[in-house]
Amino acid sequence: MDAMTLLHERSSMGKLRGPAPDADQMDAIYRAALRAPDHKELTPWHFIEFSGEGLTRLGEVFAEAEFHNNPHIDDAALNAARKKPLRAPMIIAVVAKITPDLPKVPPLEQSLSAGCAAHGMLLAAQALGLGAMWRTGHYAFDPTVKKGLGLDEDDELVAFLYLGQMGGRHKPVPARDPADFVERWS
Repeated sequence: MDAMTLLHERSSMGKLRGPAPDADQMDAIYRAALRAPDHKELTPWHFIEFSGEGLTRLGEVFAEAEFHNNPHIDDAALNAARKKPLRAPMIIAVVAKITPDLPKVPPLEQSLSAGCAAHGMLLAAQALGLGAMWRTGHYAFDPTVKKGLGLDEDDELVAFLYLGQMGGRHKPVPARDPADFVERWS
Protein backbone atom coordinates (compact mmCIF):
# COMPACT_ATOMS: atom_id res chain seq x y z
CA MET A 1 0.00 0.00 0.00
CA ASP A 2 1.51 3.34 -0.96
CA ALA A 3 1.68 6.05 1.69
CA MET A 4 -0.85 8.44 0.16
CA THR A 5 -3.45 5.69 -0.26
CA LEU A 6 -2.93 4.69 3.36
CA LEU A 7 -3.29 8.28 4.56
CA HIS A 8 -6.39 8.89 2.45
CA GLU A 9 -8.14 5.60 3.20
CA ARG A 10 -7.32 4.83 6.84
CA SER A 11 -10.42 3.92 8.78
CA SER A 12 -11.32 2.32 12.07
CA MET A 13 -12.32 -1.32 12.19
CA GLY A 14 -14.90 -1.88 14.90
CA LYS A 15 -15.08 -5.66 14.57
CA LEU A 16 -11.85 -7.43 15.34
CA ARG A 17 -11.02 -11.10 15.73
CA GLY A 18 -7.99 -13.20 16.55
CA PRO A 19 -5.27 -13.92 16.29
CA ALA A 20 -3.53 -10.93 17.81
CA PRO A 21 -0.80 -9.32 15.73
CA ASP A 22 2.41 -11.36 15.81
CA ALA A 23 5.77 -10.22 17.17
CA ASP A 24 7.04 -8.96 13.79
CA GLN A 25 3.85 -6.99 13.20
CA MET A 26 4.04 -5.48 16.68
CA ASP A 27 7.67 -4.53 16.14
CA ALA A 28 6.67 -2.65 12.97
CA ILE A 29 3.75 -0.99 14.76
CA TYR A 30 5.90 0.17 17.67
CA ARG A 31 8.62 1.42 15.30
CA ALA A 32 5.98 3.55 13.55
CA ALA A 33 4.92 4.98 16.92
CA LEU A 34 8.48 5.95 17.76
CA ARG A 35 8.63 8.26 14.72
CA ALA A 36 6.06 10.65 16.21
CA PRO A 37 7.01 14.33 16.41
CA ASP A 38 8.98 14.78 19.61
CA HIS A 39 10.11 18.28 20.59
CA LYS A 40 13.32 18.17 22.64
CA GLU A 41 13.41 14.37 22.19
CA LEU A 42 11.49 13.78 25.41
CA THR A 43 10.03 10.52 24.08
CA PRO A 44 6.85 11.21 26.07
CA TRP A 45 5.26 7.85 25.28
CA HIS A 46 4.73 4.59 27.07
CA PHE A 47 2.77 1.61 25.75
CA ILE A 48 1.05 -1.09 27.79
CA GLU A 49 0.20 -4.18 25.73
CA PHE A 50 -2.70 -6.40 26.78
CA SER A 51 -3.44 -9.82 25.29
CA GLY A 52 -4.56 -13.19 26.61
CA GLU A 53 -4.99 -13.02 30.39
CA GLY A 54 -3.87 -9.39 30.26
CA LEU A 55 -7.22 -8.51 28.65
CA THR A 56 -9.01 -10.17 31.57
CA ARG A 57 -6.87 -8.21 34.04
CA LEU A 58 -7.70 -4.97 32.19
CA GLY A 59 -11.38 -5.89 32.43
CA GLU A 60 -10.99 -6.23 36.20
CA VAL A 61 -9.45 -2.74 36.32
CA PHE A 62 -12.46 -1.42 34.38
CA ALA A 63 -14.87 -3.18 36.77
CA GLU A 64 -13.00 -1.78 39.77
CA ALA A 65 -13.36 1.72 38.32
CA GLU A 66 -17.09 1.20 37.81
CA PHE A 67 -17.51 -0.03 41.39
CA HIS A 68 -15.44 2.86 42.76
CA ASN A 69 -17.66 5.34 40.93
CA ASN A 70 -20.89 3.56 41.96
CA PRO A 71 -20.69 1.13 44.91
CA HIS A 72 -24.34 0.16 44.26
CA ILE A 73 -23.67 -1.00 40.70
CA ASP A 74 -25.25 -4.32 39.77
CA ASP A 75 -23.38 -7.46 38.75
CA ALA A 76 -24.56 -7.22 35.13
CA ALA A 77 -22.96 -3.79 34.71
CA LEU A 78 -19.74 -4.98 36.36
CA ASN A 79 -19.62 -8.00 34.04
CA ALA A 80 -20.21 -5.72 31.04
CA ALA A 81 -17.19 -3.63 32.12
CA ARG A 82 -15.10 -6.80 32.49
CA LYS A 83 -15.97 -7.86 28.92
CA LYS A 84 -15.12 -4.59 27.17
CA PRO A 85 -11.43 -5.47 26.61
CA LEU A 86 -12.45 -8.82 25.09
CA ARG A 87 -13.70 -7.05 21.94
CA ALA A 88 -10.22 -7.43 20.43
CA PRO A 89 -7.38 -9.94 20.75
CA MET A 90 -4.97 -7.15 21.74
CA ILE A 91 -5.21 -3.69 23.24
CA ILE A 92 -2.43 -1.14 23.54
CA ALA A 93 -2.82 1.61 26.12
CA VAL A 94 -0.98 4.66 24.82
CA VAL A 95 0.26 6.78 27.69
CA ALA A 96 1.67 10.29 27.54
CA LYS A 97 4.52 10.42 30.05
CA ILE A 98 4.27 14.09 30.94
CA THR A 99 7.30 15.99 32.15
CA PRO A 100 5.76 19.03 33.87
CA ASP A 101 7.25 22.51 34.05
CA LEU A 102 9.00 22.53 30.68
CA PRO A 103 8.25 25.99 29.25
CA LYS A 104 9.37 25.06 25.73
CA VAL A 105 7.43 21.77 25.66
CA PRO A 106 4.16 22.22 27.56
CA PRO A 107 2.09 19.21 28.67
CA LEU A 108 -0.34 19.66 25.76
CA GLU A 109 2.49 19.25 23.25
CA GLN A 110 3.68 16.11 25.03
CA SER A 111 0.14 14.68 24.94
CA LEU A 112 -0.16 15.51 21.26
CA SER A 113 3.12 13.72 20.62
CA ALA A 114 1.72 10.59 22.28
CA GLY A 115 -1.42 11.03 20.16
CA CYS A 116 0.77 11.14 17.06
CA ALA A 117 2.43 7.93 18.23
CA ALA A 118 -1.03 6.34 18.51
CA HIS A 119 -1.93 7.55 15.02
CA GLY A 120 1.31 6.10 13.67
CA MET A 121 0.35 2.77 15.21
CA LEU A 122 -3.08 2.87 13.54
CA LEU A 123 -1.50 3.62 10.18
CA ALA A 124 1.05 0.86 10.58
CA ALA A 125 -1.64 -1.65 11.57
CA GLN A 126 -3.68 -0.86 8.46
CA ALA A 127 -0.58 -0.98 6.26
CA LEU A 128 0.03 -4.50 7.62
CA GLY A 129 -3.52 -5.57 6.76
CA LEU A 130 -4.70 -5.52 10.37
CA GLY A 131 -7.77 -3.91 11.82
CA ALA A 132 -7.51 -1.25 14.49
CA MET A 133 -9.70 1.13 16.43
CA TRP A 134 -8.83 4.02 18.75
CA ARG A 135 -11.05 4.09 21.82
CA THR A 136 -10.97 6.29 24.86
CA GLY A 137 -14.24 6.54 26.74
CA HIS A 138 -14.42 7.40 30.41
CA TYR A 139 -11.88 4.73 31.37
CA ALA A 140 -9.10 6.78 29.78
CA PHE A 141 -9.81 9.57 32.24
CA ASP A 142 -10.63 7.54 35.31
CA PRO A 143 -8.21 7.84 38.27
CA THR A 144 -8.91 4.23 39.34
CA VAL A 145 -7.86 3.01 35.89
CA LYS A 146 -4.73 5.16 35.96
CA LYS A 147 -3.84 3.73 39.36
CA GLY A 148 -4.63 0.18 38.25
CA LEU A 149 -2.25 0.57 35.32
CA GLY A 150 0.50 1.93 37.56
CA LEU A 151 0.58 5.35 35.94
CA ASP A 152 2.16 8.39 37.53
CA GLU A 153 0.04 11.35 38.60
CA ASP A 154 1.08 13.47 35.60
CA ASP A 155 0.63 10.66 33.06
CA GLU A 156 -2.30 10.80 30.64
CA LEU A 157 -4.01 7.87 28.98
CA VAL A 158 -4.27 9.04 25.39
CA ALA A 159 -5.83 5.97 23.80
CA PHE A 160 -6.78 2.36 24.03
CA LEU A 161 -5.89 0.94 20.60
CA TYR A 162 -7.83 -2.23 19.84
CA LEU A 163 -5.89 -4.42 17.38
CA GLY A 164 -6.62 -7.65 15.58
CA GLN A 165 -7.64 -9.25 12.33
CA MET A 166 -10.40 -7.51 10.42
CA GLY A 167 -13.65 -9.08 11.55
CA GLY A 168 -15.94 -7.17 9.24
CA ARG A 169 -15.82 -5.07 6.16
CA HIS A 170 -14.43 -1.59 5.93
CA LYS A 171 -17.10 1.05 6.08
CA PRO A 172 -16.84 3.47 3.18
CA VAL A 173 -14.60 6.38 4.04
CA PRO A 174 -16.74 9.53 4.13
CA ALA A 175 -16.00 11.98 1.35
CA ARG A 176 -14.67 15.22 2.75
CA ASP A 177 -13.66 18.30 0.84
CA PRO A 178 -10.51 19.99 2.19
CA ALA A 179 -12.03 23.36 1.27
CA ASP A 180 -14.57 22.86 4.07
CA PHE A 181 -11.77 22.81 6.66
CA VAL A 182 -9.10 25.16 5.30
CA GLU A 183 -8.89 28.91 5.77
CA ARG A 184 -6.25 30.55 3.62
CA TRP A 185 -4.49 33.80 4.34
CA SER A 186 -2.65 34.88 1.20
